[in-house]
Amino acid sequence: MPTFARNQWYVAAYGREIGRELFARTILGEPIVFYRTETGEPVALADRCVHRRFPLSESNLDGDRIVCGYHGFTYDTTGTCVAVPGQNRVPRTARVPSYPVIEQDSFVWVWIGDPARADTARIPRAPWLADSGYATVSGMEPLAARYELLVDNLMDLSHETYLHGGYIGTPEVASTPITTEVDEEREIIYVSRHMDDAECPAFYSKSTGLEGRITRWQDIEYHPPCLYLLHSRIAPVGVLPREDGSDPDAFHVEVVYAITPETEHSTHDFWAVARDFALKDEGVSEFLRENNRTVVLQDVTALDILEKVVAAEADGYQELSINIDTGGLAARRFLKRMIEREQEVRA
Repeated sequence: MPTFARNQWYVAAYGREIGRELFARTILGEPIVFYRTETGEPVALADRCVHRRFPLSESNLDGDRIVCGYHGFTYDTTGTCVAVPGQNRVPRTARVPSYPVIEQDSFVWVWIGDPARADTARIPRAPWLADSGYATVSGMEPLAARYELLVDNLMDLSHETYLHGGYIGTPEVASTPITTEVDEEREIIYVSRHMDDAECPAFYSKSTGLEGRITRWQDIEYHPPCLYLLHSRIAPVGVLPREDGSDPDAFHVEVVYAITPETEHSTHDFWAVARDFALKDEGVSEFLRENNRTVVLQDVTALDILEKVVAAEADGYQELSINIDTGGLAARRFLKRMIEREQEVRA
């Protein structure tokens, strides 16, 4: 059985990564070349010339067409070959796959599966990343591990206490119980950890200026397979949202991860941190950028190690799960169900 569902939207890149230069990235094992047309629309084609497999990403743009850098086969934005060397007739089968793409919330999303099923209404939102009321820092780190390990990691934040101490981890993260809600129909998982009286980690004390102990909320919202949202609320101890739902006395940070398989054993780990305070303070932006990247790299190191362990273990190994794993187990179930649905359609 395959390890990821293809009939789903996945983040391929940040919008800033794709321009008029040919850009290569592998998504779900498929090498893809991305670029923008002269009017700015993103295009995604299979990164392999139909003639002798030369990567189109190592070729040239002529207007909105790619001219293969090996023998000159020329492709339009749909992947149709419109010119070949040495003859006027273009073979009917001379075309490369094209992939539906859409730009939303600073991400470029791609659909690898059946194009007829590429419903853009199914793309989950991360509106803070393109909202002028938030300041955002972001990046992407390659992960030499299967994407399921990153999903497990993000669904159980108790690891912050041990893996990210000195940055975002404090004792209260591991010691505070979680609540989990699973929306079976919409396939969304919610995991919440509300800490009433917690140590303020450096990540927040140095960015918000808060001193002493804090009320800290972590509310996870996972949209399998790709988008993970962490709604983080930080305030002085005892400061809660008002009865009308407004929350002007707290600091809010929206942490976004896009979890995109590169292959069955490697992952594109997109991360972004959006905040509703100190919007024009470049010092705060640089601090959060450097610190969050450090936290991401700590995860990368741990998961790269774990991938080697999992890959080498004997079949049938039984791991132990406890209460903190409820959200992660639900995520595994949803991911498995998505794959099984595709298998049933093909059968």
